[in-house]
Amino acid sequence: MDFDDTPEEAAVRSEARRFLDAHATRRADHDSSHLGNHRPASIAADREHRARAAAWQRTKLDGGWGAPSWPIEHGGRGLSPHLAALFAEEEAHYDVSARYFQVGLAMVGPTLMAHGSPEQLERFVSPLLRGEEMWCQLFSEPGAGSDLAGLATRAVADGDEYIVSGQKVWTTSAHLAEFGILLARTDPDVPKHRGISAFLVDMSSPGIEVRPLRQIDGAVHFNEVFFDEVRVPAGALLGGFNAGWGVALTMLNFERSAIGGGGMIEWPQIMNLARERGAGPLDRQDLARLWTRLELLRFLGYRVRTAITRGDPLGPESSVMKLAVSAFYEDVGNVLMGLQGPNGTLWSDSDPNRGVYTGVFLSQWAPRIGGGTDQVQRNIIGDRVLELPAEPRPDKTELFKNLPRS
Repeated sequence: MDFDDTPEEAAVRSEARRFLDAHATRRADHDSSHLGNHRPASIAADREHRARAAAWQRTKLDGGWGAPSWPIEHGGRGLSPHLAALFAEEEAHYDVSARYFQVGLAMVGPTLMAHGSPEQLERFVSPLLRGEEMWCQLFSEPGAGSDLAGLATRAVADGDEYIVSGQKVWTTSAHLAEFGILLARTDPDVPKHRGISAFLVDMSSPGIEVRPLRQIDGAVHFNEVFFDEVRVPAGALLGGFNAGWGVALTMLNFERSAIGGGGMIEWPQIMNLARERGAGPLDRQDLARLWTRLELLRFLGYRVRTAITRGDPLGPESSVMKLAVSAFYEDVGNVLMGLQGPNGTLWSDSDPNRGVYTGVFLSQWAPRIGGGTDQVQRNIIGDRVLELPAEPRPDKTELFKNLPRS
C-alpha cells in the first residue's frame, strides 16, 4: 500500500482544510482539552457541549461534510469510508466538538439505511444528520454483555404496540439522547439468537428511567436504562419480527469499523507535555513505543477502510484494530502519568491541566471492555485467523426459555 495521498485523496484533504479553516479555529498543540475524549463533569455542562456539537454538525452539513460517507440520496457525499476518514483526520486538528453524534452518524444512520422501512428513513435520517436528534445504543444488559444474545429485556405484542420491560446498562449518552435502538426478546420459544427484535425507541416515553453512572473522574458517559412496561408502536420495529440479531450484527460491524477510524491526533499534546516536563531517556523510550503504536493504528485503519471500500466483509482485521486501540490507550494513560510526575496526583482546579491527563489514565480500561471485550476479539482472531477449535456452545441451539439464568 502506498501511504502518500493519491491526487483524489489530496483533493479531498485540501477541500476539507479549506472548509475547516473558514469555519473553525485550529487547535494549539498545547491544548489538551480533547485528549482521550474527556467529557465535562456536570450533566449541565455536557448538555451545553452537546448543543455546540449540534451547531457544528449543522455547519458541516451546510458545507457538504455532515456525513461524507453516506449515500448522496440521504444527504451525504457518497465518498468511500477511506476518503471520508480524511475529513475526520483533519477535523481533529480543530477546536470543534464532533463526538456527541458519532453513535448516530457512524452506527445508527447506516443501520437504518440497511434495515429501515421507507417511513423510518423519512422520519429519522434527516433530523439525525442535522444534529437535531441524538441516538444511543440500547444493547448491553447486566447479564448480557459479551454474550449479547443472552439478553432478557422482553417485548410483548399488545395489539399495534409492544410492551417493553427490562434493563440496559453501559448505555453511552442515554442521558442526552432523544432516541435509541433497542434489542429486546420477542420470542423465548426459539434459540436465543433467533428470538430477538430491534426497535426504534423514543427515550421520553413513559416508563423509561435513565440513571447516569458517574465515573471515577467525575464525568458521566454511561447510563443504566430501565423499561417499566414501556409502550412502543409496532411501526418502530426495525428489520422485522425476530430479525433483531441481524440488525445487531450490522450495527456492531459499523461500530468496529469506526474504532480508530480517524481523529486520533493526540501526539502533539503528548509531546508538548514531554517537553514541558523534560522527558528523560526512559520517557523517550516510552514515547517511541507510543509513536509506533499510533502509526500502527493509522495503518490498520487504512486496511479496515480499504476492505470496506472494496465491499469485503469485515473480518478479523477489525478485531485486531480493536485490540490495538485498547493497548494504545493503556500505554497513553501510563505514559501521561509518568510524564506528569507528582502532578499526576492532582485533580480539577489544583491541576494546571484540569485533570485531563489524569482522566485519560483513569479511563484507560474502557476500550478493553466497550465495543466488545479484548477476550471476545481474541476469540474471533483464534477462530478466523488461527483456526482454533471453537469453544463448546450448547446454548446456541437450546430454546431461550430453557437456558439457566443467574
